[in-house]
Amino acid sequence: MYKDFFKLQNYPFGVTANPKYLYWSRGHEEALSFLIFGIEMRKGFILLTGEIGAGKTTVCRALAETLSDAYRTAFVFNPNLSELELLETIVEDFGIKPERKSRKGYFDALNRFLIGRNQEGQTAMLIIDEAQNLSRRALEQVRLLSNLESAESKLLQIILVGQPELRDTLGDPRLTQLKQRITVSYHLKPLERDEVGRYIDHRLTVARSGEEEKGKFTIYKGNELRFEPTTYDLIYDFSNGIPRLINSICDKALLAAFVKETWIITDELITEAQNEAQGIKVEGVFQ
Repeated sequence: MYKDFFKLQNYPFGVTANPKYLYWSRGHEEALSFLIFGIEMRKGFILLTGEIGAGKTTVCRALAETLSDAYRTAFVFNPNLSELELLETIVEDFGIKPERKSRKGYFDALNRFLIGRNQEGQTAMLIIDEAQNLSRRALEQVRLLSNLESAESKLLQIILVGQPELRDTLGDPRLTQLKQRITVSYHLKPLERDEVGRYIDHRLTVARSGEEEKGKFTIYKGNELRFEPTTYDLIYDFSNGIPRLINSICDKALLAAFVKETWIITDELITEAQNEAQGIKVEGVFQ
């Protein structure tokens, strides 16, 4: 609704994991560096955790875009699967056609695929998102996948991505063998207070240009949507630095500004947006 009013090419505060909008905070840069290190060094198992909405999935998508064509990637976004369904999903996402749709058939087909990629100098990478939802039996199934290896290295690099409770799950004594195989681990923290303003400005800049090209942006030079400096601290206090919550608040604030026909986002608009996000009745714009 408000995109044309503010002369934006795209909506700046969506909640989908779009790498184009990724703001490289200190935490996000470190997270990507840890992932790249683990993959390039063929560590086998990598763990990435963070609060809901911290940007874990976006970092993983950015990782897939950063790596060269020498990498083949399979994503599992819905881990609420049985062990057999999980295997089937992995095989299908790699584009493998198994001879038999059975546990052995999937394992054999995956093993042949991984050996072939290794011989061609490629690296196969599996990313399992929301891994805290995997059952213990499914996690054990994932561990068995790490047994697929050559004489020199693991054939499959596995990234487990999940909320903090995933670390608690991995602390279960029954999963000791899996936990011991995780050699690279990173916990993605929320944005710091001083990063919130830069995060918001970055997303607005990308939304104005429609795309990011070689690190430079084409910025609209007319009436320009802007947040008053005091709003950044207020947004941080409301969101605790969680990007997804920041997006939700800012999106609602822009809608309110559109309705009021103002280009300036004030503390009042941010407070109204936060109240709306919490389901508190607000007289005026949100009712």
